[in-house]
Amino acid sequence: MSDQESAPLLLVDDDPELLQLLFDELQGAGHRCVGVNNGQDALMHLRRGHFALVVLDWTLPDFSGVEICRRLRSSGNTTPVLMVTARDALEERVAALDAGADDYLTKPFELDELQARVRAQLRRRDYTSGQEAPARLELGDLSIDLILRRVLRAEQEINLSQREFDLLVCLVKHPEQVLEREQILELVWGKPFVGDPNTLDVYMGYLRRKLEKPGLAQLLHTVRGVGFMARLGEVKA
Repeated sequence: MSDQESAPLLLVDDDPELLQLLFDELQGAGHRCVGVNNGQDALMHLRRGHFALVVLDWTLPDFSGVEICRRLRSSGNTTPVLMVTARDALEERVAALDAGADDYLTKPFELDELQARVRAQLRRRDYTSGQEAPARLELGDLSIDLILRRVLRAEQEINLSQREFDLLVCLVKHPEQVLEREQILELVWGKPFVGDPNTLDVYMGYLRRKLEKPGLAQLLHTVRGVGFMARLGEVKA
């Protein structure tokens, strides 16, 4: 059996009959498969394991397939995604591809075409490269799940807004490296940054109040006149 044929695939669809059909068809072709029927389980599997390809439905009971694509790509996960959906409008296909899907197959479809598209994606993608995409960042007792967008500090979950999360990730991705204010604003708020530069100080204050408590090491540091840095520092009294 070739590496391509043995590559693990993640199948995501909330229709149990279609999910079983996909599973039987692709496993029958020699692929190892894992099937789930919702976005939360899909993200959990992608965080814990490595897959050569995700065959993903658009409409799921919790997250849309497009949202799952966005979360994968924003976390740095480059696992190929084949979107399989009844949505066939041009703007919907464009939205899925822009969110990070690599291919788009509309329902109903012929099983031969499904198999061909799966083979094409596996040819384009070296299986081992997908294993290197980071799913988690850590700094001391801080743990950031990039796919589920969850933050733990000393094993306690910290609730962050989307902007707070993005700011924290920006800093922790560059540990012990001073990032200039303008650089952070463009990375987190978009380039070119338009707005009040003091917004950054406000959000750094939000993060410090949520993350830095007595008895825990300081993680977020101000470098006056330059910017900010994530570094494991002294324990706060």
